[in-house]
Amino acid sequence: MIKADVRTQTLNPAKLAVLFKKQFELCNVKQEETIAIVSDLGTRTEYIEAAFAAADMLGADIYELKVNMIPGWTKVGVPTIGQCKGTLEALKAADMILIFHVPLFASWLREVRQAGTRVQMVIDAPDDLHALQAPAGLKEAVLHAHQIYEKTRQVHVTSKAGTDLTYECGEYPVMSQYGFADEPGRFDHWGVGLIHTFPNEGSATGRVVVQPGDIVILPYCRYVQDEIQIEVRDGHIVSIEGGLDATLMSEWLAEGKEHDDDMDPYAISHLGWGLNPQCRWDSIAMYGSTPERSHAASRCFPGNFLFSTGPNSQGGGKRTTRGHYDLPMRDCSIDLDGVRVVDAGRLIDPKMIVPRERR
Repeated sequence: MIKADVRTQTLNPAKLAVLFKKQFELCNVKQEETIAIVSDLGTRTEYIEAAFAAADMLGADIYELKVNMIPGWTKVGVPTIGQCKGTLEALKAADMILIFHVPLFASWLREVRQAGTRVQMVIDAPDDLHALQAPAGLKEAVLHAHQIYEKTRQVHVTSKAGTDLTYECGEYPVMSQYGFADEPGRFDHWGVGLIHTFPNEGSATGRVVVQPGDIVILPYCRYVQDEIQIEVRDGHIVSIEGGLDATLMSEWLAEGKEHDDDMDPYAISHLGWGLNPQCRWDSIAMYGSTPERSHAASRCFPGNFLFSTGPNSQGGGKRTTRGHYDLPMRDCSIDLDGVRVVDAGRLIDPKMIVPRERR
């Protein structure tokens, strides 16, 4: 029997309660607030126990709501809440939700956030929760990048490999994550640090050249092995050429089509870049391709350009397609209204650069 190359966990499980307490403090959890856990059949039991212990230390009330499913990483927008009577109302009444699967692109998430409930997502392995937890200064760096991106009207992304993509901004809001949900209505993902927005409809055009060493983080967790040449016109991918990786991408997006003329999987989705210095491009090489070790680390390493396709409902758009593809790319340069903020995969705006902490 061939065993997968998965590294042994190095974090002492007994430290999880202290780690969750620190995360709750980052999230401004106060005494007598109510935390609602949304777990599923695959959630780690030790995470629930650690969250209960951390809430007790802070004097907060906490309970668990377990859904009868195991939501997959590869399908976004799965409505895990709302079908059982009373669940949506209960979550809207909580001060914070601690959720252990991906709620993005689901309508219920928008409803609870509009009610003022903050939402903290936890989907990474224990070692990553420790290593990637937001370092000092990350929130300020992300918010600085957010403000600049919010004012931007045209973006130009290039690379020596041949990427030459332009798109316009302003139709959809900029979304930023710095790792903790500390304000009413905020959603965040423990371990990340990035910003993105959805381009104006039909504005994205040009060429994207994905190189070996770039990462497909959704639906797969793998380094790209051979070049993918993507042509974009009027906001949609019109051709995908290359070898194995191009075939994987083409067939996954085709599988997301609802009918023969459905172009939603090929639409350009969220575009942005990573800022968390704790995140590592080499995480897959270091720890294996288990998604739990790559959700945050491979998505948010500083200076990557995150290219994606498919849905835009999270930003207020109408596309809810299952054909979603996420590609953190290395060595790209990003110009915002003619001002360069990332040069060949390296952050050059000093206010976006955060020192890495040794842990």
